[in-house]
Amino acid sequence: MAPPLPRWIAHRGGGTLAPENTLAGIRLAARLGFRAVEFDVMLSADGAPVLIHDETLERTTNGHGPVSATPEAALLALDAGGGERIPRFIEAARLCRQLGLFANIEIKPATGLTAATAETVSRLATELWQDAPEQALISSFDLEALTIAHRLAPQLRRGVLYEAVPDDWPDFFRAIAATTLHCDATLIDDATLRQAAALAVPVFCYTVDDPAAAADLRRRGVSGFFTDRLDRFSGEAGL
Repeated sequence: MAPPLPRWIAHRGGGTLAPENTLAGIRLAARLGFRAVEFDVMLSADGAPVLIHDETLERTTNGHGPVSATPEAALLALDAGGGERIPRFIEAARLCRQLGLFANIEIKPATGLTAATAETVSRLATELWQDAPEQALISSFDLEALTIAHRLAPQLRRGVLYEAVPDDWPDFFRAIAATTLHCDATLIDDATLRQAAALAVPVFCYTVDDPAAAADLRRRGVSGFFTDRLDRFSGEAGL
C-alpha cells in the first residue's frame, strides 16, 4: 500500500521565498520542514526537460523568447533569479531523492508539444523513481499528457489538475486511474468535495497562503494544499 500523501506541498519549489522552479527553492522547502515540493517541467528546443512555468522566458529569467525555441545550453546559462539557473529535470529529481522529498511533477507542455513533453517526462520519471515510485506524482492540466503518463508511467501516481472542477471529472479520473484531484482553492465547491469524499479521492488546492483559509478548506474536506508562503506553514509542513 502506498504511504499517505503529504498535506503541504511547496509550490514551484520554494514558493515566493526563493526563485521559482530552482534547486535553491527545493533546498529551502526541505530546510523549512516540508516533505513535498511541486515543480513544472517543459522542453527546450532540443527536447531537454527543464524546470520552468511559463512558455516564455521574460517573467522568471533574464532571457527572452519562447522556452521551446531556446536550446538547453542557452537556457542553463540564464539567471532564473538571485544567481540561480534553470535546472534540468534530472537535477531536481535527484535533489528530491537526496533530500527525501515527495515530488509533484507538473507536466507543462508548450503549445503543440504535449505528446513530446509527456513522453519525455514520463519515461524519465519512471527511471528516476524506479525504486521509490511512491515518492513521485505526475500532474497536469493537459488531459492528453496525463493519458500518456498513465500509459508510460503506470506505477507513478497521477493528479488531475483543473481550475474549476467540471461535473464529469470522475470519468477521466477513473480512465487514467488517478490518485488526486487538484484545483483552484477559490473555485472549489462543497458539492465537488462531497463527491470526492464519497469516492475516497483526496482533493489538493492551490495556492493557499492564508492559515485561516487553509483551516476552512480543511474543515470543508480538502486533503492538502500547495502554498507559496512556506514560512507561514513550516510548523505543520511535516504533515
